[in-house]
Amino acid sequence: MKVMVKEKEGVSILDVQGNLDINASRFVETVGWVLLHKNKDILCDFSSVNLVDYIGVSLIAVVYKNVVNHKGRIKFMHVPAHLQKLLTVAGMEHVLEIFYSEQDALRSFKEENLIHRILKKQLRRRFTRIPYQTTVSYGQKFAPRKTMHRGRILNLSGIGLFVVGGKVFSLGDILTCKLHLLPDPGFMEVDTKVVWVADREIQPLESPGMGLEFYNLSAPQQEKIVSFVEKHRTYNSARE
Repeated sequence: MKVMVKEKEGVSILDVQGNLDINASRFVETVGWVLLHKNKDILCDFSSVNLVDYIGVSLIAVVYKNVVNHKGRIKFMHVPAHLQKLLTVAGMEHVLEIFYSEQDALRSFKEENLIHRILKKQLRRRFTRIPYQTTVSYGQKFAPRKTMHRGRILNLSGIGLFVVGGKVFSLGDILTCKLHLLPDPGFMEVDTKVVWVADREIQPLESPGMGLEFYNLSAPQQEKIVSFVEKHRTYNSARE
């Protein structure tokens, strides 16, 4: 067996030639070497693979697990029909990504990278916290008779807010809050869950207060709050 290695667009492409059987340890060794010295993204070209037996399928499983353990990605292209049948029998056809062209395979790496960056940015934006002091009305969502209490928001993020008020609820309680996101007119009504209650002795300046996490937000509500937080964060940064 021979395994030739080349790099393209940040991906190590392995041209695997010969038989995938008990004598194909070079395949496993080469993947291990690439992970340590080259890239975590690997594309295996099986167009020159001749014979594959069940030991060869086991070697593919070993290689896949090794790449995943190194937080990498491995994909395959030009996989012969007989090998695809073996992978189906072994239950691996839904685990391995197989492509019919190098262009499609490399594009998939790029698309996944783009999606990862977008999700990471969105997550970072959601956790950004800004000081935002304004009044808020809140009350227990499932109470037989809903009584609304008045409080003050100290800070706000895409995942929740901290409220100081005369009435503090217990951990796990579901509350309905009416937020005023200035300068927009009116109020936004959202559900929240109590996830933290300030300790008077440890946090006297934040007591009586509680940390509320948004609960079952709709997508438009989430986007509106995140955009509001991002806008005020950018504005405050520019002032500094």
